[in-house]
Amino acid sequence: MTGNGGVQAPHGDAEGEPLARAFEHVPAETPLAMPEQDFGTKPAMTMRRPLNIDIWARRLLVVLLALLPAAMAGHEMRQSIGLDGIDWMEGLYLALFIPLFAWIAFGFATAMIGFLLLTVGKGRSVTPRPLNPATPLKGKTAILLPVCNEDFLGVLGRLSIMERSLAQVMGGERFEFFILSDSNVESGEVERRAYQEMRDSFSRPVHYRRRALNIGRKPGNIAEWVQRFGGGYDYMVVLDADSVVSGQTMARLAADMERHPHVGLIQTVPTVMGAATLFARWQQFASRLFGPTSAAGMIWWAGSEGMFWGHNAIVRVSAFAESCGLPELPGRAPFGGHILSHDMLEAALLRRRGWDVHMVTADDSFEEFPPSMPDLFTRDRRWCQGNIQHVPLLVKIKGLHPVSRFQLLVGASAYCTSPLWLLLMLVVLGGAISGLWPPTAVLPSGGLLALTVVLLFGPKILAILWAMADPARRIGFGGAARMTRGVIVDIILSILMAPVAMLTQTINLFGILMGKKASWNGQTRDRDGMAITSAIWLFKWHLLLGAVLTAMAVKAGSLGWMSPVVAGLFAAPVLAAVTARKDLGRRAEESGLFEVADPWWRTQSYRPLRFRWPTTDGRPVGPLPANDE
Repeated sequence: MTGNGGVQAPHGDAEGEPLARAFEHVPAETPLAMPEQDFGTKPAMTMRRPLNIDIWARRLLVVLLALLPAAMAGHEMRQSIGLDGIDWMEGLYLALFIPLFAWIAFGFATAMIGFLLLTVGKGRSVTPRPLNPATPLKGKTAILLPVCNEDFLGVLGRLSIMERSLAQVMGGERFEFFILSDSNVESGEVERRAYQEMRDSFSRPVHYRRRALNIGRKPGNIAEWVQRFGGGYDYMVVLDADSVVSGQTMARLAADMERHPHVGLIQTVPTVMGAATLFARWQQFASRLFGPTSAAGMIWWAGSEGMFWGHNAIVRVSAFAESCGLPELPGRAPFGGHILSHDMLEAALLRRRGWDVHMVTADDSFEEFPPSMPDLFTRDRRWCQGNIQHVPLLVKIKGLHPVSRFQLLVGASAYCTSPLWLLLMLVVLGGAISGLWPPTAVLPSGGLLALTVVLLFGPKILAILWAMADPARRIGFGGAARMTRGVIVDIILSILMAPVAMLTQTINLFGILMGKKASWNGQTRDRDGMAITSAIWLFKWHLLLGAVLTAMAVKAGSLGWMSPVVAGLFAAPVLAAVTARKDLGRRAEESGLFEVADPWWRTQSYRPLRFRWPTTDGRPVGPLPANDE
């Protein structure tokens, strides 16, 4: 039954055990075919776009800015350790050192370009044309909110913020909400009661349905909606359960989709909100301060081959339906079964048929962050398995755009850098212990060390300069003194956390390659501390590696430069337990540590929308008016 009533559909599982009846309150179905994609055949191009020489020149520049420092560093290290020839261990050292150096150089180059765009260039190359308030929205947009065993009252609270925001925007009546639940029986009953109690309080349609069988996780959830209701909507704004996007941004996204019929997806770059623990406040501060420069640089070189992160984005429904039907992969996990990291692959599949995929920045697109280090690492393990699953697809899928292949490869290789860093340290220490080289031979010289420091910490310095240049932005971070204090604490915590993340990702990677699947259950979004005994057990391998590296460093005479690594490994349990506390998060807030501006709904009026749209034709564009509602 559809329409204004509800329906409960009985189901049973494979063993005959009864499942709770699904519940839904949805409009009449408007089916849309979503065929399963044939990865082995190159599909016909739905949209054809001319070659953009400017974008390819940008990409070449970024690659050169990453490779040139790496080549220079590799040459200097070659001169240092290979004057009498290169043996196998020295060759292994160089084979690890050069690509890892290029990796950090690539990140710096992206941030530097973004900094120049946002300061010297005033953001002109990534700023949108004015939206004409007299032009009404023609298309119909569904806002999809997938949930799975979440705090449903919190979900409804965030939905109500967005729903009220849409009421203040011209064209807001063209939007409808769909809560798409994959929750279990118990949570589903809570959701049903809460939804039935609150649905009449909304000023626009808010639909709800819960599937009795969770097939295909989130991509299966979205695909089921497309197949049942996609024919009635032009666009869909895909959110996560912790997302908040203002009505202004959603209306602007829909208007840009109408203005650019060749665009299949626009991904906003969300920032973190709602932090309560010290760890989440730290990450919220880092996201707000360091994220914009790197995001602007990435948008600049990505162009029409942007990425999709699965939420806080708008998608053209017809393009998604024809391009993104995901098959179940043959074989066992981690490479077989349902495609887990579907979002990056869906962006590649849209581009495979010629649809443009863009990324934009907006001040009022938000998400939450895991409340503790263990929760972050749990999520990161799922992402690791999903990204590693993409590796064989790089060969299997015909017709992918070269940049899409590069992005999928980068996503997978990001998890390979951690074991490479660990192996590099072991090679350096092993070579010094065995007498192949003196302890100082493989350490950077003064000039190379300075370059390394610039590449590692340069993005943070550039972000500080960007924030300092604008008085309003500087005040949003609590002023120059508080912002600087936050950056100093961020650097200390980042140095301590880096070796912890290195070993955690290494363990996760090898576990996944050995067939140990990650669990894809509901995320932990709230925590207040953790027992130190639990933290010690959780990070036992980090303590063991810290002891091993300390012994090796002492024997090699290299304890000085290894001290940040072993300090982080030994401090892992305490760091995890302390930063997971909400009381320390409150103290940090009271003292102004990691201060950020409040989101727009905590102010008396909505802040002006600063929305950056990357152009593909090189034409100059102007800013969006602040009163564009």
